[in-house]
Amino acid sequence: MTVTHYAKSEDVNVAYQVVGTGPRDLVYVPGWVSNIEVMWEEASMARLLRRLASFSRLVLFDKRGTGLSDPVPLDQMPTLEERMDDVRAVMDAVDSESATLLGHSEGGNMCILFAATYPERTDGLILVSSYAKRIPSEDYPWAPSVEDRTAERDEIERTFGDPDALPAWIAPSRMHDEAFRSWVARYFRLSSSPRAAAHLLEMNTHIDTTHVLPSIQVPTLCIYRTADADVNVEEGRWIASQIPNARFVEIPGADHFLNASGADMILDEIEEFVTGYRTGPRPERALATVLFTDIVGSTTMAAEMGDHAWRELLDRHNATVRAEIERFRGRVIGTQGDGFLATFDGPARAIGAAHSIIEALNRLGIVVRSGLHTGEIEIVDNDVAGLAVHIGARIAALARPGEVLVSRTVKDLVAGSSIEFEDRGVHSLKGVPDRWQVYAAV
Repeated sequence: MTVTHYAKSEDVNVAYQVVGTGPRDLVYVPGWVSNIEVMWEEASMARLLRRLASFSRLVLFDKRGTGLSDPVPLDQMPTLEERMDDVRAVMDAVDSESATLLGHSEGGNMCILFAATYPERTDGLILVSSYAKRIPSEDYPWAPSVEDRTAERDEIERTFGDPDALPAWIAPSRMHDEAFRSWVARYFRLSSSPRAAAHLLEMNTHIDTTHVLPSIQVPTLCIYRTADADVNVEEGRWIASQIPNARFVEIPGADHFLNASGADMILDEIEEFVTGYRTGPRPERALATVLFTDIVGSTTMAAEMGDHAWRELLDRHNATVRAEIERFRGRVIGTQGDGFLATFDGPARAIGAAHSIIEALNRLGIVVRSGLHTGEIEIVDNDVAGLAVHIGARIAALARPGEVLVSRTVKDLVAGSSIEFEDRGVHSLKGVPDRWQVYAAV
């Protein structure tokens, strides 16, 4: 697990992490609110951070007033200059004489100011979906109106952290993903309080770095999605035109979050800018325990209950399964019909989750079967692949109603625990080589 440290910026403690050992320092400044530990809980965000750390020494931090850094009084919100000084304090703490700055959204303004103020400590500047001001003017018409900004601030304070009321601009392509929405809501809640988030949004409204742009003399890369609803692509084009010799890159997509559509294209551009070459995305491999669950007799239940009642019961089923998976530190990968796929970093926790799911669902009148296998998986975007996943699915299909069936590998890995097993024989698994001995965890 990446360790969080603290740097002193005047009298404020700023939380930061260092990941990777690359030859060049890359300082990532996130947008509006952040929590550098919760970032790692979402697969696509963790993958993005690991990719950045594969070619750099990555430094990330929570700005003062957000996440794990010290809070600030609501009547004394920090100025852009004070927050920019947090960048310098973190760089000093990690002995970074100079670094490339990566600013996303509001974080770009801190990077703009730092690059102009400390060119000797800035190797390069990368702006992704960043704006230069948040009040429209004749020469900058893309900013939202004062009325719209006020309405957004009030809505943020009223619904902050609600997964069903997230701002539409965050990531339209992923709003159908319940697990992603749940993570975003948790990320927000652990990054700020509702009132503090609204105050920070109000502070951002008064940011204006347009006059600073022409004074930037370091190499600059500007990356914008074509249909970003929060920051207009033409806004980005104008910002790039104001920075001497800046390079502008436009990629398809409507999402604003860094770890959404087109993330690999963004990472390719960043890697080439920092290192001079691009290697492309690398599949990640990791040892994990996969858990499959499936409702027994779901078709018959749906027919007997009717669509409306079945839908309500299925919603309760989904909420229950997610809660138990999270309680045992698992990660929901996806749902298909009435089944779940989740991964765990330990087989004992996966078995515990499977039994808890069965017990909790029994109280709802739902019977499920479960199957587990431990092996190497390949992490691809927000999904997992590999032979271990197929084995887990095939074992789940063999399970009896209310049974937790596991592979010999899982049984061997939890040897010495209090978990007991009953032999269920040796089976040929469709599409999987060899024959596999399976056991019921009882």
